[in-house]
Formats: sequence, structure tokens, C-alpha cells
Amino acid sequence: MSLRFHWFLPTSGDGRAIIGRGHSLPLGSSGSALGTGTSSTGSAGNGSHVTGAAAADRPPDIDYLGQVARSAEQLGFEAVLTPTGTWCEDAWLVTAALISQTQRLKFLVAFRPGLISPTLAAQMAATYQRISRGRLLLNVVTGGQAEEQARFGDHLSHDQRYARTGEFLAVVRGAWSGQPFDFAGEHYQIKGAAVMRPPDPLPGIYFGGSSAAAGPVAARHADVYLTWGEPPAQVAEKIAWIRGLADAEGRGGGGQGEGSQGEGGQGEGGQGGERQLRFGIRLHVITRDTAADAWAEASRLLDYLDPGEIAQAQQILARSESVGQERMRALHASYRQGGSAKELEIYPNLWAGVGLVRGGAGTALVGSHHQVADLIEEYAALGIGEFILSGYPHLEEAYWFGEGVLPELRRRGALAAGAGRSRVPAGA
Repeated sequence: MSLRFHWFLPTSGDGRAIIGRGHSLPLGSSGSALGTGTSSTGSAGNGSHVTGAAAADRPPDIDYLGQVARSAEQLGFEAVLTPTGTWCEDAWLVTAALISQTQRLKFLVAFRPGLISPTLAAQMAATYQRISRGRLLLNVVTGGQAEEQARFGDHLSHDQRYARTGEFLAVVRGAWSGQPFDFAGEHYQIKGAAVMRPPDPLPGIYFGGSSAAAGPVAARHADVYLTWGEPPAQVAEKIAWIRGLADAEGRGGGGQGEGSQGEGGQGEGGQGGERQLRFGIRLHVITRDTAADAWAEASRLLDYLDPGEIAQAQQILARSESVGQERMRALHASYRQGGSAKELEIYPNLWAGVGLVRGGAGTALVGSHHQVADLIEEYAALGIGEFILSGYPHLEEAYWFGEGVLPELRRRGALAAGAGRSRVPAGA
């Protein structure tokens, strides 16, 4: 195995409770300003059990985000994912501001392809890659909620958005080719797309989608296909589906980060068979020295959830057109208010509690460091080579994972070269 681990930048804010925002959820689904069922004074509100330090909100200012980014770098994470959408800060601007605060950390910048010109996106990425000295990765988010898309003036249907994404990525790669690129499609008519200099290396393109419309786009254009953290059997089915589509495109499924991607797995190479498709997974994590401590933390997070916020978040998420979001909601559909955290364990050490109030990734690895490492290796055996993780709060949980699980995986020989070990000199 040669596994790679990435962390998450909480650009909506952070705290000691599950923040109920992300993937089109507003900052407080139950009406609070903080998204945790607390009032702006930090006292419990709206029926929430959140009190004391857990009620404090950590705003996503550059100082706190810089602290999270530097910690991720020092702990040995390769990159940080930065989300996109109404209810978070702009990913391009935030991560560009953090380039000078870090030395080797890569930035996995999420963006929606239908909202800007593909040639402009190619130029932005090429510039970013040069000023960061090769630290850009791209997370392409087609968008799964009509009302969120309409907020940005996008009124295409679900399947049309994926068709447009495919055309968009074809133009981006064409603009990076070093030769003027023409394209005639349903959504774009492009003449002579180019950038001043192609980015070197090419930014890796990460892409997810569980619908029939998404699969062919991933198979043709993605370097890394991402799935949310479903139980292993469901993940295996999805990998098999995408691998079959990739084979039809003349591309192999690279599994655990091996292949023709070059140093850092950044997707160097041209179109088609020159780029071997790889697989990644997006999860939260609660890892402690003992399983009992980890589940106690999961129980605490569950106890803090405001029933009103759960109900409103689920109402919003039920309107999503995303097949992946529908699959996430199904994982906790049987849960009833007042149940225990263990009732949301949908597979050994896989917990669906986060998805009660958060859109997008809704499951967490929960257990001792050894148990979490075991489940990671189970996913790796299916072909998952990259893990994008997060936790509450993101600063402290990065240390639990970086000082508990990464050393365990290193002992097992499961990490890519240099992963899980700081390259930053002491005192830097």
C-alpha cells in the first residue's frame, strides 16, 4: 500500500460541536447564527444542549485557518480540502492567502465549473500552480442542489450540469496542452483556448458523483474519483462501476495511488490512457487512545445536536438532486431522536451521526487508533488510495489522527513516502 492523507479547512467556521453547514446548508439550519443551535452570545439556544466551551464558535479568519493549515502540514498531511458554496469563504482566495504561511502543503481547491469560463479557470490554475510552486489540486464540484445553483444564476438540470462539467474539463485540459485549443459543444464554443505557460505539474483533478450522469465524466476526465464514506460493500460497488467506465475509456483504475501520476500523485500526463484513474474517500474521524473514549466523544457530539436543527437540515437535504446526498441520508434514515450514538454505527467503527446536520460527507471513522487504522486498510484493500479527513474541532482532531493513527499506519508500512511525518524544520 501507498496511502495518502489529506485534511480539511473549515472555512465556514469551526467548534467543538458538529457544525451543521456545508453542501448548501445555511449557517444555522435551526435559525442560529453559528450553525450549532447556539446564540451569538455562546449560550445554549433553540433547545440545544451545547453549553460552556463547546458553545464557542471559531470564525474562519485567516489566523485560525492558518493554524489549521500549519498543523496539518506539520503532522504530515499532504493537502487540505477547501470547500465551495454560499456558506463558506471563497476557496481560491483563502488558500492563496495561506500559500506563504506553509511550505509544502498542497491545497485541494473546490470550485463549481459552471460559474466561470473554463479558459479563465485554466489560467487561474496555471497561475496558482506557479505562485505556489506546484501545490494546487482541484476538486470539481458540479453541484447537486437546484436552489444553491440558482443563487449563482445557474438553472441547468442535474444531468445538464454534469454534461457541462465534462465539456468544461475538456477545455481546461486543452488550454493546458501548450497549443491553442478549439472546442464546439452544447455548452461551450471556444476558439484558441490557451494559457501563458502550462502549469507544471498539471494540477490533479478530483471529482465525485454517484449518478449515471456523473460516472462517464469521472471516467473520462478525473485523476482521482472521490466517494463519500459509505460502508465498504457499497464503496466496492461504486469503484467497480467507475473502473468499468474507465476501462471503456482506455484508462486503468490505479487503486492505491500507484501508476503514471508522478511525485505527489498530481496527475501529470495527457488525456486517455496516459492518466490512470485513482480512488479517494471523504470521511470525518473521531480517534482516541481507546475505543471507549472515541465513542464517548461521538456521544457528546450527538448530545449537542439541536432536534430542530436536525429536522430542518434533513428537510433541506431531502430537496437535493444529488444521488450521493440521497445515499448519505439513507445511512441514518432509521435513527430516531434520543437514540444512542451506537445506533448510528452502520458498519464496525463507521458512524453516520455527522450527516444528521451536515450536508455532503456524513460519516466518521470512530474508534481506537488501531481500529481506525484497520478500517482504513479495509478501504485501501478495495482500491482507495487517498483519504480526505476532518473532525470537530479540526485543529484538535488533526492532532489525534496525526499523532495516533498515522504512526500506526507507518508501522504497518501503509503510508506513501514522506506521509505522516513532518518535513517542516522545528521552529519554522
